[in-house]
Amino acid sequence: MTKPKVLISDALSPAAVQIFKDRGVEVDFQPNLGKDKDKLAEIIGNYDGLAIRSATKATAKILDKATNLKVIGRAGIGVDNVEIPAATAKGIIVMNTPFGNSITTAEHAITLMLALAREIPQADASTQAGKWEKNRFMGVEITGKVLGVVGCGNIGSIVADRALGLRMKVIAFDPFLSPERARDIGVEKVELDDLLKRADFITLHTPLTEKTKNIIDAVAIAKMKKGVRLINCARGGLVDEQAVVDALNSKHIAGAAFDVFVEEPATKNVLFGHPNVICTPHLGASTTEAQENVALQVAEQMSDYLLSGAISNAVNFPSITAEEAPKLKPFISLAEKLGSFAGQLTESGILKVEITYEGHVAEMKIKAITSAVLSGLLRPMLGEINVVSAPVIAKERGMVVDEIVRAAQSDYESLITVTVTTERQERSVSGTVYADGKPRLVDIKGIRVDAEFGKSMIYITNEDKPGFIGKFASLLGDAKLNIATFHLGRVAPGSDAIALVEVDGAVPADLLAKVQALPQVKQVKALTF
Repeated sequence: MTKPKVLISDALSPAAVQIFKDRGVEVDFQPNLGKDKDKLAEIIGNYDGLAIRSATKATAKILDKATNLKVIGRAGIGVDNVEIPAATAKGIIVMNTPFGNSITTAEHAITLMLALAREIPQADASTQAGKWEKNRFMGVEITGKVLGVVGCGNIGSIVADRALGLRMKVIAFDPFLSPERARDIGVEKVELDDLLKRADFITLHTPLTEKTKNIIDAVAIAKMKKGVRLINCARGGLVDEQAVVDALNSKHIAGAAFDVFVEEPATKNVLFGHPNVICTPHLGASTTEAQENVALQVAEQMSDYLLSGAISNAVNFPSITAEEAPKLKPFISLAEKLGSFAGQLTESGILKVEITYEGHVAEMKIKAITSAVLSGLLRPMLGEINVVSAPVIAKERGMVVDEIVRAAQSDYESLITVTVTTERQERSVSGTVYADGKPRLVDIKGIRVDAEFGKSMIYITNEDKPGFIGKFASLLGDAKLNIATFHLGRVAPGSDAIALVEVDGAVPADLLAKVQALPQVKQVKALTF
């Protein structure tokens, strides 16, 4: 049998190269090739696998030349240098190593916190300039101080653990952190406003999504206690950088340490040059151990896939066999959309997810479908989630995930019901796949509907009273938003009702506010699929 061939186009550890060879994979190690797009496009068709870091850009144009490519392995978590839709369309598995940098990034955040507390970089520069300004650099102790962790997932929980070891009091804001998990790791779960009000130090460890963009803005800063210190080793864009500078100038914020910026490489930034700011060039993952770990991990994963078909940490496909794929694919799509529907409506911490499989789908490989539900559920808040990492992340946050399998008890050959229990409520949504292969919503909170998932939708719960539809349609018309489909459901005449409307284009926030103001409306949300 011909050995599979892997091209390594970025700098990767020699130990990773050796793993490929030991496993029986032919390796072509060209660590500078990723910078030469034309040369990469010229030779990529000769390989079964491509191992990369961040320098190689696997664009649609290059992937079009990758006639034999089966897998791309990214040594690291970020896959923004790979065009995932183009890879998926060509049947190329894209893998990453989501947990290899966690300890390193957490340690960097703790290091920046300590440097902020004692003004280490400023004192070093002053001393090496021949000054002896002992009285100028009056720091603060961290012992007994309150650390606010925004985002208490894999990295955030490590930061919390290290901070507890430094005898700090740790509070955490994370809608997906269960009270049980919070107790297990020794943190107090709080709402964001409470964290902002109480924390002496605030560190960010959340992905950048629509919900988290500028989570620290001028309004949030105004709620912080005077003299707070801010650390961001997560993502540029979580913080309004100008608002931080303004707060530093007014001395509301005592100091800030940033490893990430809105624009990178950051050769200029409003934060640069401020005497109370520490900046590093995105060093969160830059340790010898972390770089070695992700390189070895990606070599193992790619070898497993090329030699046995096993899939680990894939960002664009669940762990299923070639024989199972055609039957599972439409149900995986349905499951992800059902999860996304529930996730976009969830505002508080998730305690439990119950997934019920009825009929033919109950006989399939439901683990892959459950992973799709969880990835859809978590992605609106956590961003970079895939069907492989979603179960791990759900477990980290203490979510209980129950799968129930039973014979058909409904009017459908196959039915998937997702029930999400939060700290405030329980919500159920059901769907099926019709003969045309398209997923459908058939039940929301016990109210029957029959709706396809549109790209942009408006979801409304309201009282079933005359006049609502006319007023709602009029608001859409005023906003110049065209209706593609309109689906209604109700419990009984005059009782609770649901409207699910697909529209052509993004839904403006001011339109949602106007719809919410209608007297019959209980809840309105813009959804995207």
